[in-house]
This record gives sequence, structure tokens and C-alpha cells, in this order.
Amino acid sequence: MSALEGEDARAGGGARGRGSGRVGIKDVAAEAGVSWKTVSNVVNGTGRVGDDTRARVEEVIATLGYRPNLAGRQLRSGRTSTLALAVPWVHSPYFSALAHIVIDVAGARGYRVLIEETRTVRESELAVARGFEVQAIDGIIFSPLTIAPSEVAEVRGETPMVLLGERTDPGSPGDLRTDHVSIDNVLAAREVTDHLLTSGRTRLAFLGAEPVDDRTGMLRVRGFREAHEASGRSADPRWILPAPQFSRQAGATAVEEILPRVDQIDGLVCANDELALGALYALRLNGVRVPEDLAVTGWDNTEDGRFANPSLTTVAPDLQAIAETAVERVVAQVRRPGADAPPAPVDVVVPHRLLVRESSRPPISTL
Repeated sequence: MSALEGEDARAGGGARGRGSGRVGIKDVAAEAGVSWKTVSNVVNGTGRVGDDTRARVEEVIATLGYRPNLAGRQLRSGRTSTLALAVPWVHSPYFSALAHIVIDVAGARGYRVLIEETRTVRESELAVARGFEVQAIDGIIFSPLTIAPSEVAEVRGETPMVLLGERTDPGSPGDLRTDHVSIDNVLAAREVTDHLLTSGRTRLAFLGAEPVDDRTGMLRVRGFREAHEASGRSADPRWILPAPQFSRQAGATAVEEILPRVDQIDGLVCANDELALGALYALRLNGVRVPEDLAVTGWDNTEDGRFANPSLTTVAPDLQAIAETAVERVVAQVRRPGADAPPAPVDVVVPHRLLVRESSRPPISTL
């Protein structure tokens, strides 16, 4: 008998039978006309239960408001039905939208989600990589920015984990240890750059370069350069612009710094929507028209970009696919039988789309 079954069975028909108002497993069984063992099988997803019986039991569970004894289940299984999502910033529109979807997807599978904000602090990211060194969670979905996948592999413990973002160091220990879920940043950058080039914009800048080649910003720079090469051009290295943060303020500051020579470019590819929104703000304040004088594009398809003036052209990752894949992969690790080998780590590349909006309309001469 499981801890769940034992706790409710010993309650003599559930706590409601003792007058406390709580519905027990025997209450559900009596109402559904089945044994308490059948109810347990439905709740735990075990045993063979016919579709009609399962539907009847689930309807009674919903009607009576029955809740299993989670403490007993956790003692029996050693699990908490809790996942952690570790992201750099919870105020980031991209990560907040992703967290919302992860919570929904995990909840549908019976898991709650705790949010950890690492704030791009190396020590915080290492603590996540080590599994928080606590037993309060079953698995981790982790988006690191300051440590590479190989570093995660070197320090991580046994806690199931899925990383968000490309595996940029193939052949390393991280190649064998950790699942990754991402979009193809290089391909997406080629597509957005090609969109500008083919619409008549030939003097492009990229905002959001990072000092480390395997970071997201530099992967997008790679695609920016490849699109130029494919069109028979070369990206001007003077217009590969760094950004200390992927923030609105950083985007606005970068535009202020290039204003004396902004007439030398006719397109600006930004590494995320926040940089692009800051750039739009500074351009508008300084009389630079978008898209007439300068086209601007972003990344992540945030809601602010959709309602910006002009509305922002952007790369739209499939957040639903990212969330569903990440949860599915981490739950698969959590639920594997203890004697079995863990599932082989994989790289999963999810779809993305280029959403062309007002901020990158072709110049009048090409219409």
C-alpha cells in the first residue's frame, strides 16, 4: 500500500468522515461506485482503468474537490512535484512570458514551478548548476548567461536539468550530460538581415555584440555576417556594436553614441526587442525617422514591440514549443526508474518566425 493510499484509507473514508470537511479517497470511491484502489490508480496513473471508469472517477474528483495527500506521496516517492525555472531576469519581457508558459505546461503535468532569478551573477548560476544543493525540487530548467554548458556539466549533481540556449561547445563534457532547447539563432539572424538587405537596406549595423563568441549575441552576429556574405557583401566591423546589457537603456545609449554618424547606416538589427525599443525611443527624440531614414528590427516578439510606434519587426521564438519541450525533457528525467540509465541528452531546436512590421518597411524608392 502506498503512503497516499495508506493515509487516506486509515482515515476511515477520508477526513470528511471525521467531520472535518476534507474529502478522502473513500468518499470518491463511494460516490463513483468503485474501489478506493481504483481511485488511487486514477490519481497516480497506475494500473489498468477503463476509459469510462476513469472519466467517472475524474468527474467525481472534480465535483467533490478531492486532493490527494501530497505529503504522503512525497515521502513514498522521494519527489516534491516541484520544478525550478532559473532565468537571468524576471522583469525581462521574454523570460516573464516564458515563465508564464512553463508554469502552465508544468501544471498540466502535476508540477509546480519555483522561479529563481540569477541576475547574471556567476556564483548564482553555479549554485543553480549544482542543483541548489537542496532536495526541495525534482528538476531544473536553466537559462545560464555567465557560465558555459561545459561548466554546468563539471559542477552539476544528480538533479535532472535542461538548459535553454544552444550547446555552443560541442565535444565538451556538456555534450554528454545536459539537454538543450533553443532556436537556431544563426539562421534567424540570417533571415532578419536578409529581409533588410533584400528590401533595399544595404548599410546595416548590428547592436548587441558580446565579448564572448559562444554567447547569444555573437551567434546572432555570426548570422548577420553570413547573410552579408551570401549577398556578396561584407558586414562593416565598425558597425558591429556592443551592448553592456540587453536593455532599453542600453539601446537608447547606443543610439545617442552613434548619432553623429547615424546617417551612414539605413538599417539596425538589434539582438533583442528591449535594445530595439530603446533605440526607437532615442531615434524618435533625435528626429531620425523609422523606417523612412533607418529600419530597426528586434528579437523575441515581446508584447511591447507589437504595440510600439512604429510596431517592431522581430524574430519570434516558439515559446510554447520551448516550454513544452523543456518540461517534457526534465520530467522524463525525473520519472525514469531508478535502475534505468537516464535518457540520452539531446539538442532540440524549436521553430521561430520572422514577423515583419512597420519598423522595417522598405524605403519608398523600392515600393
